[in-house]
Amino acid sequence: MLSRHFLRCKVLQVAYAYRLDLNDNASDAVRTLEYNIGKLNELGVLQVSMLTKMVEVAAKVMEEGKQKFRPTEEELNPNTKLLGNEFLRRLADNFEFKKHVADWCGCWDTHENLIREAFLDFKKQKVYLDYLAKESSSYEEDKELAIMMFRYLVNRDSLVAVMGERSLLWEDDFHQIAQYNYMMLKTLNEADFDEAMLWPLMYDQRVEKEQEDIDFAKSLIRHTLEGRVESEELIKRYLKGWEFERVSLMDILLIDMAVAELTKCPSIPERVTVDEYIELSKEYSSERSKLFINGILDKLVSELRSQGKINKWGRGISEEEN
Repeated sequence: MLSRHFLRCKVLQVAYAYRLDLNDNASDAVRTLEYNIGKLNELGVLQVSMLTKMVEVAAKVMEEGKQKFRPTEEELNPNTKLLGNEFLRRLADNFEFKKHVADWCGCWDTHENLIREAFLDFKKQKVYLDYLAKESSSYEEDKELAIMMFRYLVNRDSLVAVMGERSLLWEDDFHQIAQYNYMMLKTLNEADFDEAMLWPLMYDQRVEKEQEDIDFAKSLIRHTLEGRVESEELIKRYLKGWEFERVSLMDILLIDMAVAELTKCPSIPERVTVDEYIELSKEYSSERSKLFINGILDKLVSELRSQGKINKWGRGISEEEN
């Protein structure tokens, strides 16, 4: 499920941390990267589990209302449509999802008060009131309400803070993982979504394409660290009017990664690699970095190609790129 662009971001973060620690141990870096990526599965399930916890809390709130000394008519006869939401019922009944929730999501028991506050606020939202106004709803309408509820929850600061406390690694990843979850929830169709369905993780070793992407990321961090010295000697040759020590560490790392990808990933076209690292420079470096990185990579590609160190193959590789 994780895109290669996202995985390049994770590699960059690990490479940056290892450079700050003056650590070039590639094997350790690969293990760190694997751990960081694995934690994203936990974050993904933690986000979605707010939905099932919300239903659980809603049931408690309704029951408590009935037990009041002087309940209102609405409290005596609450609208229980949410409790019968078909999409949320299937989510709660999915075997794999339940196992992951048991393993990773105990924090919602500790912070149930925050989920309660979220439910009481969500009850006032137009999307929820409109949903309750209909006597019955289809699977798709139930799913739409669940997805709107998910969007509401992942944008609630108090709940985001609870998840952020679990891992400092998640601060930069939270909204990207929420977007992946949002798209994933939309794909859960009525025909296939049941208790036996394999739960979609952020990174699933059972999916060949996802394993290939993780292998790409592991290869990239390994070759970035192992080829750092050679890569940076190349960079120094093309610096005009700049001392190497004055160049941003982030820019150097982006070029190191690009060189590793150009020389060690034969199935990825040169243009794709160059464009990716220019995009990463916009996200992680200064405004002028994209021009600097593009200029240096343009020269490095020509030299590496002339030395026979760039050999591309596979679909999408044009003669010009070879």
